Amino acid sequence: MIGMCRYYRNVSIENIMNIRLKLSFTLAVALTFILASCSKTESYTDLLKKEQRASNWFLAQHTVCNEIPADSVFLVGENAPYYKMDDDGYVYMQVLKADDKKDRVFPKTDEQVYFTYTRWNVETMYSSNTLDIAAKDGNQNNFWNTIVDTYFIYDNYSVSSSAKYGSGIQVPLSYLGFNSEVNILLKSYYGFYEEGVTCIPFKVNVRYFKAEY
Repeated sequence: MIGMCRYYRNVSIENIMNIRLKLSFTLAVALTFILASCSKTESYTDLLKKEQRASNWFLAQHTVCNEIPADSVFLVGENAPYYKMDDDGYVYMQVLKADDKKDRVFPKTDEQVYFTYTRWNVETMYSSNTLDIAAKDGNQNNFWNTIVDTYFIYDNYSVSSSAKYGSGIQVPLSYLGFNSEVNILLKSYYGFYEEGVTCIPFKVNVRYFKAEY
């Protein structure tokens, strides 16, 4: 259900514009490939409508807050709301774990960020009418063998290690920093590169780690 959460942002206009510019970069790239590669039997508009229906269904199973909390003081836990993280609703975030605000360490531009993840296909959830489905992929069950190979370069989408994961997966770091864990609803605009041509939304569980060197 949509919760009656009311928050007011305490973010400068400059910061808001920076966030929007970062997110828009991947959107422009993804849109080019989507228009070129979407199903020949379904129009791009049809695919977007299917994605929106599945996303709306998923959000209806949870409490949703349409504002980012002032000072980034998010509710935390499995019953925490999904926060709308951008004006267009391409990324929603549920915080499962975060350091106290005063202890948070944030990545610098071009810093290497390691992470683990598990993804679930939200369209499959919708068509099956259940949140309880098998995961599509991820590396959390093989943490020690994959963590060194699973990383992106923060705030730099020109390198393949960042571009293939999209910009949406980096959004939580801007608010929570390292050692955080989130669930995110990630639409294809800001999702993994491979989903850019299929217009499929995913629920992604992500944990972020700082490089220890």
